Amino acid sequence: MNSKNIFVQTYGCTSNKADSQIMMGLLRQAGYRITDNENDADYLIVNSCAVKSATEDKIIHRLKKLSKFNKKIIIAGCLTKVNSERIKKTVPNFSAMIDPRSVHKIVDVVEQVKDGKENIVELSEKPADKPKLPRFSFSKVIDIIKLSEGCLSNCTFCATKLARGNLYSYRPDIIRDAVKAGLDEGFREFHLTSEDSSAYGRDIGTSLSELLESVAKIQGKFFVRVGMMNPLHFKKIELKDLIEAYKNGKIFKFLHLCVQSGSNDVLKIMRRGYDAEDFIRYVQEFRKDIPDLNLHTDIIVGHPGETEEDFEQTLNLIKEIKPDFVNISKFGARHGTLAAKMEKINTEIVDGRSKILHKLVKKISLEKNQKWLGWKGEVIIDEEGEDFVEGRNFAYKPIVIKEKINLGDIIDVKIVEAKENFLVGNFQ
Repeated sequence: MNSKNIFVQTYGCTSNKADSQIMMGLLRQAGYRITDNENDADYLIVNSCAVKSATEDKIIHRLKKLSKFNKKIIIAGCLTKVNSERIKKTVPNFSAMIDPRSVHKIVDVVEQVKDGKENIVELSEKPADKPKLPRFSFSKVIDIIKLSEGCLSNCTFCATKLARGNLYSYRPDIIRDAVKAGLDEGFREFHLTSEDSSAYGRDIGTSLSELLESVAKIQGKFFVRVGMMNPLHFKKIELKDLIEAYKNGKIFKFLHLCVQSGSNDVLKIMRRGYDAEDFIRYVQEFRKDIPDLNLHTDIIVGHPGETEEDFEQTLNLIKEIKPDFVNISKFGARHGTLAAKMEKINTEIVDGRSKILHKLVKKISLEKNQKWLGWKGEVIIDEEGEDFVEGRNFAYKPIVIKEKINLGDIIDVKIVEAKENFLVGNFQ
């Protein structure tokens, strides 16, 4: 049996995907073979997520199943910091656990496991310069590059701070170098990701707008998607500079700005540090200069303390702002957070509110997409299915084309149909 086969399973956000790509890149560089079949693998790596209780339960169920394979199990990711005790209870025979700031140590950890060591726990205060590390990409077109690690917020509901610590921004020069290296390897779409992109640079004397301006000056035809942002840090940045950076043709007109609630009372309970009016103003400022902005936001339904009136305010905010997409989460207490100690709202009430919001969001998403009917323009093809490809236009709108076109091609498309979650286009 080849003792160098490794299976990696990833849960969670783009940051987690980036960490998996780094671990896989380092392992491949060290001579290990990455396999997509756990049955062929000698080492099973699960890169875990801790953002939702439902996701945690799914990961725990998966670990129970994998523990029966009689193989070496290494657990990475956020759950190792947020609820390591549950992992130890579920798989007491685990080979190793490594936190998100230790992914650069994966080869050493696997080597220790190979030498017969068990129950290794690897935690690091400071991450390596992740953009410099080799990456095994999941895509031929998209390269994921980390901007920073951790965040500056202390939200009641979120375990991210517990998992990834305080903000640690990577230097602009190494991020630019990573983009240049990606271009040399043939990537044409770059996802600049972090736990909170709007906080980028505050610990090293720079800003997201400065970074985007410098990245956009790199020679070549490519596009950049900026990751999730927190309205709190929009208070502390020059918004006009960020909007100006967004106007560059290389930056997707995609803004993922997480409001979480339309009620100022709930936002206060959540310790978000801004109010609903701030969020509305920021969106309006962006749309004034970028009318076709593709706005995504997040809403938590049923956070402790949310009344019917608070929920109505959230509905009103969504009706006013009309985002293109809303990521809706029913509140689930996260281990170690302040909200976990607060009085919960009845599950049936939360379920009911969630259904009402889902219905509203679907209606708005379809209406927003219908406005793209007849649009013509460039689309970069970045995903493929059996009998279709999917691409993104300048606003990062997903466009399905029912033809076989090469990944990475940039083609002219006309939008002929609108669905709730995507557009349908014809190759021109």
